[in-house]
Amino acid sequence: MNQWIKVAFRNIIKNKRRSFVTLMAIAMGFTAINLFSGYTHNTYEGLRASAIRGSGIGHLTIYKKGWNKFGKSDPDKYMIDKDEIGKIVKIIEENDSVILATPRLDISGIVSNGRNSTIFMAQGVIPSDDKTILGAFFAAQPVTGETLNDKKEYGVQMATDLAEYLGLKPKDDAVVMAATLDGQLNALDIQVSGIYDTGIDAINDKFIKVPFKFAQSLYDSEKADRIVVLLDHWKNTSIAQSQIMEQLKNAGIKFEIKTWEELSIFYSNVKNMFDMIFLFIFSIVLVIVIMSTVNTMGMSVIERTREIGTLRALGLKRRGVNMLFAIEGAMIGFLGSIIGAIFHIAIWFVIYILSPTYTPPGSSSPVPLHVDLLPGNILFMVICMIFLSLIAAIFPARRAANQNVVDALGHV
Repeated sequence: MNQWIKVAFRNIIKNKRRSFVTLMAIAMGFTAINLFSGYTHNTYEGLRASAIRGSGIGHLTIYKKGWNKFGKSDPDKYMIDKDEIGKIVKIIEENDSVILATPRLDISGIVSNGRNSTIFMAQGVIPSDDKTILGAFFAAQPVTGETLNDKKEYGVQMATDLAEYLGLKPKDDAVVMAATLDGQLNALDIQVSGIYDTGIDAINDKFIKVPFKFAQSLYDSEKADRIVVLLDHWKNTSIAQSQIMEQLKNAGIKFEIKTWEELSIFYSNVKNMFDMIFLFIFSIVLVIVIMSTVNTMGMSVIERTREIGTLRALGLKRRGVNMLFAIEGAMIGFLGSIIGAIFHIAIWFVIYILSPTYTPPGSSSPVPLHVDLLPGNILFMVICMIFLSLIAAIFPARRAANQNVVDALGHV
């Protein structure tokens, strides 16, 4: 076998021009597929992280049974009271996959600077828990002024467009008004601790983030509309959902649990769109790579028909010819993949250093363009390219070997 490998390697070195063209075709195809795979992987990972952490919905959300059907018409009846919050959080945090469970309360009403007023939507969060859920998004989210503080109940974070419309700056005061759960009008003072970009155009002119206790005070209630659960990994979502449902059922608590995939309609819609786009583009890239590799390898073998005739005239059997070209094709596939891997890592490094950005539709701020480096994908593509090159070499070699020796020797 070693002798076959030596002869195949010498053939590659001897035919420098053909070998170079073939190696470059394989390397470019290898690089293109891996760069595209890295980009799609990063896109899906970023989309998932944005849905789970960036939007703050966590991996699981727990509602009182009936909230999703009747909560808007009778919110007080289907909200989670103070005792239930403590009991549920204690049960949930016993699960090994759970990092934290935190109550939330959405509110809405009118915000005024004393001269102008406009509607607002707000999310009542426990600041320290919100920071944990956001994770890397907390550091990446620029805030002018201060972030939410557990000790400053009336301090809020206001979206940039809303603050601009009201002419508010950090440390400015304003008033929010809303109807309580009993239907009475309530008004509270706020101080704009910080101004931030939500990242979403649709809510940047009406969104406020407030401390959970402040949201309760505005609605004159000690209840929450949901409990958000953060897990150690998104892959544990289904298992944790089943376990928590069983735990709550055993505790005699009737609740509904929604996963992040069920709640994030944006994620589902965008993922479905990307699936179609990426599948279409990947199919085109894959066909081009396969055709160029097969064509280049095939032409390389056909050009050596006289060489094959000479080998046959010297007594090498057809099986030997097939073996020789199969090994040669596999070696070219391997070497081309190694060169492609070097190109891929070099381009990945350039993108990593330059960190280019772009603004996707619906976003109010640019996002970085990243390509993930996937060792598993690279190894898989090396195997695929070796196999593809082997097949691309062996079929034309078989045709040439099956020719009459005299015809093969006279091939031009």
